[in-house]
Amino acid sequence: MKFKIRILSLLSLLVLCTAITAIAAVKNTDVPVGNLIGTVTDKTNGQTIIGATVNIPDLRRGTITDANGHYKLENLPKGVYLVQVTYLGYAAFNQKVDFTKTTTLDIQLQPSSLEAGEVVITGVSKATEIKRDPVPMVAVGKTFIDQRSAAGNVIDMIANIPGVSAVTTGPNVSKPFIHGLGYNRVVTLEDGIRQEGQQWGDEHGVEVDQNSIDRVEVIKGPASLSYGSDAIGGVVNLITPPPVADGKILGSVQGTYGTNNGLMNGSFRLYGNQNGLVWGTILSAKEAKDYQNQHDGRVYATNFKEKDARFMIGLNKSWGTSFFNASLFDDQQAIPDGSRDSLTRKFTKQVTEDDLFRPIVSPSELNSYNIPVLHQHVQLYRIYNNSNFNLGSGNLIVNLGYQFSHRREFTHPEDPDVAGLNLHLSTYTYDFKYNFDLGMGYETTVGVNGQYQNNTIGDATDFPIPAYHQFDIGPFLIMKKTFGKLDLSGGARFDTRSFHGQAAYIDTAGKYQQLYTGSNPESAPNVVSQFPALNKTFSGFNGSFGGAYNFSDHFLLKANIARGFRAPSIAELSANGPDPGSQIYHVGNPDFKPEFSTQEDIGAFLTLPNVSFSVELFNNNIQNYIFQEQELNADGSPVLTQGYNTFTYVQSKARINGGEFSLDIHPLKWLHFENSLALTYGQNLGTGGKVPDSLKYLPFIPPLHTHSELKANFSKGFSNFRNVYAFFGFDHFSAQNRFFAAYGTETYTAGYNLLSGGIGTDLVDGGGKTIAKLFIEGTNLGNVNYQSNMSRLKYFDNATVPAGVQPGIFNMGRNISFKVVVPFDLSPHPKS
Repeated sequence: MKFKIRILSLLSLLVLCTAITAIAAVKNTDVPVGNLIGTVTDKTNGQTIIGATVNIPDLRRGTITDANGHYKLENLPKGVYLVQVTYLGYAAFNQKVDFTKTTTLDIQLQPSSLEAGEVVITGVSKATEIKRDPVPMVAVGKTFIDQRSAAGNVIDMIANIPGVSAVTTGPNVSKPFIHGLGYNRVVTLEDGIRQEGQQWGDEHGVEVDQNSIDRVEVIKGPASLSYGSDAIGGVVNLITPPPVADGKILGSVQGTYGTNNGLMNGSFRLYGNQNGLVWGTILSAKEAKDYQNQHDGRVYATNFKEKDARFMIGLNKSWGTSFFNASLFDDQQAIPDGSRDSLTRKFTKQVTEDDLFRPIVSPSELNSYNIPVLHQHVQLYRIYNNSNFNLGSGNLIVNLGYQFSHRREFTHPEDPDVAGLNLHLSTYTYDFKYNFDLGMGYETTVGVNGQYQNNTIGDATDFPIPAYHQFDIGPFLIMKKTFGKLDLSGGARFDTRSFHGQAAYIDTAGKYQQLYTGSNPESAPNVVSQFPALNKTFSGFNGSFGGAYNFSDHFLLKANIARGFRAPSIAELSANGPDPGSQIYHVGNPDFKPEFSTQEDIGAFLTLPNVSFSVELFNNNIQNYIFQEQELNADGSPVLTQGYNTFTYVQSKARINGGEFSLDIHPLKWLHFENSLALTYGQNLGTGGKVPDSLKYLPFIPPLHTHSELKANFSKGFSNFRNVYAFFGFDHFSAQNRFFAAYGTETYTAGYNLLSGGIGTDLVDGGGKTIAKLFIEGTNLGNVNYQSNMSRLKYFDNATVPAGVQPGIFNMGRNISFKVVVPFDLSPHPKS
């Protein structure tokens, strides 16, 4: 029955999306269209450039220059859009073009060793150069992603970007943190659609296939203006591949192998475009054994198996675009607990329900791909539509989505089919925006977005959060105006979030406690109250204002001030139960107030022919900041509830500040020396009076991190090897002695240094056609034994650890990753 309801929900959304598309197409059949043609050449010598990418981000249109450097884009709607042209070894060309007046645009690219002119689409009304938007942002593309072949998941690929980090629970579970804020304070998007899958959980990763992401854009700071509650810390937008050029059918097969945990990751991709009918599919599968390091050996229960599939079909016409997407994420993830034999320190496992003894895990089991009995099984079904219609003098953007997250954690060794945790979360998201020119150059966006959620707690034995309904709505207004070299933008929004948590009672009479569904629970024997009914509504105003001043093509200043709003999550309000995968018993507080933040950002950017430098500083003051602290008994030992350490959510004032610095030197055209430093301080300001030293810092604040990378690029290559590169990297993480020490919640983390390196190339045939792309990347080449401050596994161990032994699990040791991508072209050949 539930399956039928979900199918009907999917079909209803599909019908709605199709109806909107059809109506818009009919109403816009008279939209005037035009073409844009031109030639791309080298500015220094006038030679044509073959294979340059010409892209209109807002229209999701693109092509590449032919053997004569020519390009042609047809059936373009009338209006002003940003045109971007990129080619390796040249500075990006960005220019707004009015297709009403311009049909021919010849472009000259300036040779450059520096990567500049990055364009973003996240959080802006139209595609915008990063340097012209006052909000702190960063973006990485396909080249960056391909070269991070050793990353275990999509968040790890970006976790070293200055200002971005990740809280991890092993190699396949990572949650994004931006400037020390994560969980329900960072919104993760896929193609602009909110990712919803129990973000409150420590070990609940982002359910997105890393092989399906070609680009990532990050807003570093409050983005509540565009995305509502939960974006108080920032936004991570994971963007899938764009449509291929008209008349093309392109695909690839790729495979990755990692030596440390035997990771095998394979993916198949095929995309096509015929007269604006675009389609594509990506199928992926990966699995890994337990990872290893010198200190722990192989770490039991860190293996995983994941399967992914996605399909896209859409229209790209003169009236606009509409893309329908459907995807499946299916992950089986072992659940580590860090238990060890007291004498040998070898890992042990739970085999009985009473857990009176634990045998040592055998070497064959540690070296196996088989998922153990105790594991998570996470499935996410997603269906969504991205549409952009030309309407009047502006464009209407409609993003509609439905997703169903099914999370099960199997925690009973003698009953492997009985789920300890069984959560069903259905989410409907809606986002309507109308972009138009108000007159006198004021680019304006008005819109409304939000979501509806329904969570059920299923047939389970553990109940950390209640069943609930949630509804969000937020109307907003954003305006942007350019005054010569000065770009100003700002806006306002009002958010409302309503919760309805259902009362729940637990029957404790059987072997396992279970949800009581009978009548009169107050008087029924062996029945206890688990959750009282909860009805809460939170609302708040947020806004931002900022400017970017381009003194010249080489130097600019940016500044922004933003107020963010976040309603408490259902876990923070109502949690009263264990989350087995996190090894924590959560306790919420229904009296919490919403969080409000005020963040100031300022940045300076210098770009010279062979040197670039930037500094970005931020200061964020948060009212009613919510975080967890461990409960202790009178003797100082942890409070255990149902066998788990008990953590209570608390609320306080907080301040988080810091900055990022970068220096990129190009002493030679082919040689890059990149350096960055990221520093974040998190301070607990308390609720009044002096704050004790053990309470003065916030949990999960990343330590000072510096990254240096020496990289050589040879785009012309050697013989049959093109786009050859090699790099050597050095990362320093300082000791984190500013930690939330109260009640043993966090512990000191020692500093460490990591070495990395990699090489790669395109293998081409005699005609210059790419046969294969080859990538080799090594991480932790020194095989250092270390614990990251952001790794939750550093707290997983026995309750008592021998003297002189560092407790907890260490991070992954040396890993060498090999990746091969074989592209192919099935495009029909033009008739002679």
